[in-house]
Amino acid sequence: MTPILQCTGLCKKFGKKTVLDNVSFALERGQIVGLLGPNGSGKSTLIKLANGLLTPTEGDVTIDGETPGIITHAKVSYLPERSYLSNWMTANDLLNFFESFYDNFNREKAEDMLARLQIAPESDIKTMSKGTKEKVQLVMVMSREADLYLLDEPIGGVDPAARDYILDTILTNYNENSTIVLSTHLIADIEKVLDDVLFLNQGEIVLHKSVDDIRAEHGKSVDALFREVFAC
Repeated sequence: MTPILQCTGLCKKFGKKTVLDNVSFALERGQIVGLLGPNGSGKSTLIKLANGLLTPTEGDVTIDGETPGIITHAKVSYLPERSYLSNWMTANDLLNFFESFYDNFNREKAEDMLARLQIAPESDIKTMSKGTKEKVQLVMVMSREADLYLLDEPIGGVDPAARDYILDTILTNYNENSTIVLSTHLIADIEKVLDDVLFLNQGEIVLHKSVDDIRAEHGKSVDALFREVFAC
């Protein structure tokens, strides 16, 4: 079966600065994968390359065998690190936007999740707290019936209760044939939901293993191994 996400000799430079250097890995369907590394390790750049927002300097990245572009946009649901919600919009405006833009958007699912958050359709984005905006944005992303979800720091900057809701939303709103790539530096908060991890450091993959293998081989949690590898 063709990997849902594959990188081969992937490099990305901005001027003289190398952000990703000879990155190679393949992810199969049906996994939740942690893309883990210190700030500045290249996590967001890798996700943007997979989403087609950047082009490689060298090497290849493919989504289900296709170069990122119009075809793969239908298969990928992307949550950027920074909020893209416009303050002039209401929750209903956002629902209408996603429904008109994405054929695989499940409006009924999104409306149900918003109702459970007690967010009325007429609610203004500008009146929402940061944590609520994060939740609303994730609801939209996870309400698409995508093959690959690329989530860049979905729990950064929100309180522990909001993190629990976000992780529960991720776990309960993707199907067994989809894969989630979840980028974060808050390892302890997400470790319980991960199947595999990719450690990225200074633009290079330094480890790609299943969580079970890490615990069996190293006798420690992913968070403890991360701290050991990166001495943090």
